[in-house]
Amino acid sequence: MNSISKENIRALPKVELHVHLDTSVRPETVGELGTAQGINLPNDLKTALVCPPVCEDLADYLTRVELALEVLQTASALERAAYELLEDMARENVIYAEIRYAPQLCIRRGLSMQQVIDAVTAGLHTGQEQFSVRAGQILCCLRHDPSAMSHEVAQCAIANWHPSKVVGLDLAADEAAHRGFPHRTAFRLAQGVGMPRTIHAGEAAGAESIREAITVLGAQRLGHGVRLEEDPTLFEPVRQQQIALEMCPTSNVQTRAVSSLAAHPIDRYLKQDLPVTVNTDGRTTSNTTLTQEYYKLTQQFGWGLVDIQQTVLTAAASAFQPDEEQAELRRIILQQWPER
Repeated sequence: MNSISKENIRALPKVELHVHLDTSVRPETVGELGTAQGINLPNDLKTALVCPPVCEDLADYLTRVELALEVLQTASALERAAYELLEDMARENVIYAEIRYAPQLCIRRGLSMQQVIDAVTAGLHTGQEQFSVRAGQILCCLRHDPSAMSHEVAQCAIANWHPSKVVGLDLAADEAAHRGFPHRTAFRLAQGVGMPRTIHAGEAAGAESIREAITVLGAQRLGHGVRLEEDPTLFEPVRQQQIALEMCPTSNVQTRAVSSLAAHPIDRYLKQDLPVTVNTDGRTTSNTTLTQEYYKLTQQFGWGLVDIQQTVLTAAASAFQPDEEQAELRRIILQQWPER
């Protein structure tokens, strides 16, 4: 068994590329916001917001987001949630994070998508100033939305494209029930101007979803990518193009993308020189932290400092940031990394 402690891992500089804002709101914050907004809250907030160790499927996992979304319909709530997320990350030395959300899910009470983006930006900027965690936003198109909505989200992303604001476009939601093909226009729009793109794929659906993400939607990173090994011919393009795999071990077990942590391919992929990164997906929904994710991997697969550093550096090199920003992240990681 590996001797790296949680405290050792917590102190390491880390980068998170795949975390959803609406699945990372503190339960107590949901309670306070819900009470202030006059929302009828369940007696057990934890059951409503936190998934069991294993869900029925991805769709079941996603039901835990609804209550958080219900309170994230005001600018002040969005700003607070974004700020608190950076505060939580700072406690475990996350030096850079890309935080994703679907702005179209936060306009039920009259906000525009631009107002949603501005509110999240305000929270992240305040958090960055206070906690020194650099952050960017990724806007999510949703597979079950009409293609016109995805096009609108892509336009919003491009209009707000800046290293300290919106840094990329994503396609999220239940890939088992909805293909990505209908949203190709939105992603071609982003690709046409050079905006970075990540696609949830290879989680609830198989390798064909990954192939579609790369060849049709122009994915530069893959959200999860767990089922890549179902088609080994995809290894070479992923490796050659350095299409980073945004892997979320706890979440992947919960959604049944894998049968158990022991069966998770993350260690096999790392050993095959695929660009692996480690992420939480939903800190509240999965009841986890980046420290906890890494600790589980040390216990399950015997990862050491070299393995952890490799994935952190891969995340830094895969960040949707200009070359000079990526280089600065790499410098900070190497400077803070303990000598072996």
